[in-house]
Amino acid sequence: FRYYFPCQRWLAVEEDDGQIVRELVPVDEAFVKKDSENDGQSLATLGLEQKAKSTTYTVKVKTGDKKNAGTDANVFITLYGSKDDTGIVSLKASKINKNKFERGKVDEFTVESVDIGDLKKIKIGHDNKGNSNGWFLEWVEIDAPSLGQCLKFPCGRWLDKSEDDGAIERIIFPAELQTTEYIPFVPYEITVYTSDIFGAGTDADVFIVLYGSDGICTQQKSLCLNKREQRMYFERNSVNQFIVELEDVGDIIEKIRIGHKGGGLNSGWHLDRVAIRRLLPNGK
Repeated sequence: FRYYFPCQRWLAVEEDDGQIVRELVPVDEAFVKKDSENDGQSLATLGLEQKAKSTTYTVKVKTGDKKNAGTDANVFITLYGSKDDTGIVSLKASKINKNKFERGKVDEFTVESVDIGDLKKIKIGHDNKGNSNGWFLEWVEIDAPSLGQCLKFPCGRWLDKSEDDGAIERIIFPAELQTTEYIPFVPYEITVYTSDIFGAGTDADVFIVLYGSDGICTQQKSLCLNKREQRMYFERNSVNQFIVELEDVGDIIEKIRIGHKGGGLNSGWHLDRVAIRRLLPNGK
């Protein structure tokens, strides 16, 4: 069942009432433009279909607080589950630090994969390239919202050819006592329609919150992963579709809260409407 949330107002400091966040309530499909269904169908690209069936993992990596603990080498990770593994994934863009894997710092990465089942172990290592290539890895934490699990993989060892046993990759198992379990997240298909008026597009960080019955709501979630996506999406007269894993608010969505964080040269945004569909586990 798809919910429709019309807006047709500015989310801009210099326009309308100056608000950059709005709460929208669903309306009957008949009130929404008839072309909305066709727009949605034309956006059902292979990439989105794949993403709807994939699992998103948030991977946090802590570099130890020791002399020469940081590394300039290229770090990679493989996640092994009860059904499959992710294959080798390069940890390239940290969400927290421009210079990643520095002494005493935590870096965060997003890894997407098909369903590999319950996470059993990981393999993490580096290619030993660069001037400072040795690395002291404190721990890895992996949060899998669709599984409702956050697992900690303690290491506390060097990945360095001249330290410890000389290994530059290690297989690590989760610490059972440090595993956190919670209600699994579910994927939502969120389609955002930016209006066709002058200056309607935005480069700001757009976020959303979904509200179900009985006061249940999701966390505030940015729709873009990075600034590059912010520049690509929410252009004038555009339709952008996202698959987002969020807390399950149930079968009824009573309202949404959508807005942006301002800042930048082109932050003002004229939002036409939002369509939301709660996906079933098989991606349908």
